Amino acid sequence: MTSSPQLTRRGLGAAAVLGAAAVPLAPAVAAPAKGGHHGGDLDTQVEERLAAMSTEQKIGQLFIAVGYGATVDEAREENTTSAGVASTAEIISTHHVGGLIAFAWSGNVDSIEAAAGWTAGAQRAAAEAGEVPLMIGIDEERGVVKRLPAPATALPGAMALGASRSEVHARKAARITADELAAVGFTQNYAPICDVNVNAQNPVIGVRSVGANPELVADLASAQLREAQKRGISATVKHFPGHGDTATDSHVGLPVIDHSREELDEIDLPPFRRAVEDGVDAIMTAHIVVPALDDSGVPATLSHPILTGVLREEIGFEGVIVTDSLAMEGVRTMFGDDRVPVEAILAGADQMLMPPDLAVAIGGVRAAVESGEITAERLDASVRRILRQKARRGLLDGAPEVDPGRAERELGCRDALRTAERIAGDAATLLVEGSALPLRRGASVIVLGAGSAAVQDALVTALEDRGLEASRGAAADAAGADLVVALTSSSSFVTPAAQVTAVKEAAATGTPVLHASLRNPYDVVHVGEVDTSIALYSDALCSLRALAGIVVGRVSPAGRLPVAIPTADGTGEAFAYGAGLG
Repeated sequence: MTSSPQLTRRGLGAAAVLGAAAVPLAPAVAAPAKGGHHGGDLDTQVEERLAAMSTEQKIGQLFIAVGYGATVDEAREENTTSAGVASTAEIISTHHVGGLIAFAWSGNVDSIEAAAGWTAGAQRAAAEAGEVPLMIGIDEERGVVKRLPAPATALPGAMALGASRSEVHARKAARITADELAAVGFTQNYAPICDVNVNAQNPVIGVRSVGANPELVADLASAQLREAQKRGISATVKHFPGHGDTATDSHVGLPVIDHSREELDEIDLPPFRRAVEDGVDAIMTAHIVVPALDDSGVPATLSHPILTGVLREEIGFEGVIVTDSLAMEGVRTMFGDDRVPVEAILAGADQMLMPPDLAVAIGGVRAAVESGEITAERLDASVRRILRQKARRGLLDGAPEVDPGRAERELGCRDALRTAERIAGDAATLLVEGSALPLRRGASVIVLGAGSAAVQDALVTALEDRGLEASRGAAADAAGADLVVALTSSSSFVTPAAQVTAVKEAAATGTPVLHASLRNPYDVVHVGEVDTSIALYSDALCSLRALAGIVVGRVSPAGRLPVAIPTADGTGEAFAYGAGLG
């Protein structure tokens, strides 16, 4: 399936993508990680480790597994189903995996103390089994993809950074995230995103992307990856060769990107080229078909012309290529679960993320190695890259020391929260400006629309902290209030009908309506006439507090759109790239 032509770069016009470009930043090389090795010393360390490994251990290094449970010794049925053993510790000792990935749904991050105990326990299990220290990763993009629970600092995410146009904010956000991950024992972050979001209908990227300008995406993504790696966390840019112009979610289908080679070079590939120039540790593949690069119909994750031809040989990337989750439908449409990792390795990938059945996947690779389809030299090449990544982050010297009892106290510090709120205010984008703001002290406000009760209550509290009388309510409660704050939140271009109805019913009461979009900024063209409309790109507490500051005139919404907003029918442009009245 291809994206709607009205909502692609071509439909919106090249100026929407390339206009109002940020001033390019001078490339920089990430500083060596603390405790890491470089040059000949690193190479010697890697080769010694490689020479001491069995074939089974080498194969295991190619896999990043999910381990279910709050502790590594907890026996869970899901582990038996997905890996053939009862606990995370057994996954490590039996399958010799190169790393783990943590999720709330797998029970690893129920609290900060529990998460730190899980990472420490996993490294201890690897040491006791005589395995190489683990690369323990997490999807901590912040914004809408945030795995660590409170008190981890909630940041407004990539598109908010794009709206701020600030490399300083990008670096500070990455610093906060990296320091908090390190405190909990994580060593790799599957972020930042390098996708250039030029399709308003994109259901899976959206605000996870910096925006629609390739240069801006490259600038801010590279600022983040350099800062993360400087602070000892491996960065992983994604999703190569670019997931920004698709109307299909690769979790449930196989998207097709119909860009020409010229458009790929102009739009999709520049942020990845910059990331390689700036020394990114790892690049994650996309489960997307890109006919201009490979007309065979296989997804990029399994494509030799894309991973080896473009990423390795043309762009010159020498680090670790990690697949996106192999449990996603976008990579399971052509091959069985035993064959998918073999095809990925033959295409040029090094590490297989989250196979749906770890034992089956490892068995498939083992059979290919035994038959010679995957040669010993090819296997060693991937393991060598993985070991080099670990050596650069100091892991071959031993796992990082983590104190679960102290970890929570190192997250969500006052300076981090202030920085998050400053970023949110500089990102907030004023799209429609009326006469209702600012409100005087003691004015009454009704909050309604999208967002959980917790989100709405947090906004009510933030408004009360600014001296206003605020409460949650419905459109019927709007009459007599001084202002209605109507929230919307869409994951694609179309705003849910119930949210649109709530905004319109509130406006019909005659009370001024401040509309605030908590996710994609496109909602403004669907909600009808309102007094004021602001794009926040986030429902994080920092964004809600920034919104409260805007209501009373204490915060100036300084953001500019990092994407263009089409008209509601998709036939034209309602707001240009760079628009913003603040």
